[in-house]
Amino acid sequence: MVTSTIIENSESQLLLRLKRTSEFRIKRTKMSALTELVILVPFCFFLVALIKFLYDYLWVPLRIQRLLNSQGIKGPPYKFIHGNNHEVTKMKKEALSKPLGLTDDIFPKVQPHIYTWINRYGRNYLYWNGIRPELVISEPELVKEVLKNSENTFPKKKPSIFFSKLLGNGLLLLEGEKWVKHRKLANHVFHGERLKNMTPAVIASVETMLEKWKGQEGKEIEVFQEFRLLTSEVISRTAFGISYLEGEKIFAMLKELSIIMSRNNFKTSIPLI
Repeated sequence: MVTSTIIENSESQLLLRLKRTSEFRIKRTKMSALTELVILVPFCFFLVALIKFLYDYLWVPLRIQRLLNSQGIKGPPYKFIHGNNHEVTKMKKEALSKPLGLTDDIFPKVQPHIYTWINRYGRNYLYWNGIRPELVISEPELVKEVLKNSENTFPKKKPSIFFSKLLGNGLLLLEGEKWVKHRKLANHVFHGERLKNMTPAVIASVETMLEKWKGQEGKEIEVFQEFRLLTSEVISRTAFGISYLEGEKIFAMLKELSIIMSRNNFKTSIPLI
């Protein structure tokens, strides 16, 4: 009896150990599966995001470039992520670093990249603003065709955040019915009679500038700055009925915003970065 009791106890203890071991293994298996799932899900998301990134930033641009090249439209080759923006920035810096003579052609100075690429690739060429392909055309007949069918076939380019902040929701950025409505409103502003009424304000602004120049005889005058002030003065008088000095702060902020816009115009933007 004693022996049988000991055997039964041993068997029950063994079964209990086996049960605990199996439960532990099941728990380990579940934890291992959960750990693998936690690692696998983010990895899958990363892999999908990487494939999408390479598709948008490499496959699509190279495919577009190959298709247009096959149709005879050449251009500077696409460079990963940045397109041709680094080249444009470099050309602009080089052009601005050189002095401009009175008889020099201003086109290579203001738009050096367009001037260079027209001479290199022809009057119609493709270049890359980041991953955005931009087709430049300078043949009169093609330009005429674009302007005639611009509303549906050739929509306006979506402006950058800096450009939209500078110009607001104005005529230049609008399309469709909104453009028609604002265009009619603008017609009244630039009507001949209204422009005639602005003449005294324009004359007053020019006379103010000339009086200022009389006191600087024999001295050098920064003409660009003077005419910028004249333009601001005319706008202030005709549009707002005030002098430039009264609206100087607004013009200073607009100037600063335009500098920021030009500085960031050829910088490549990457989503979420």
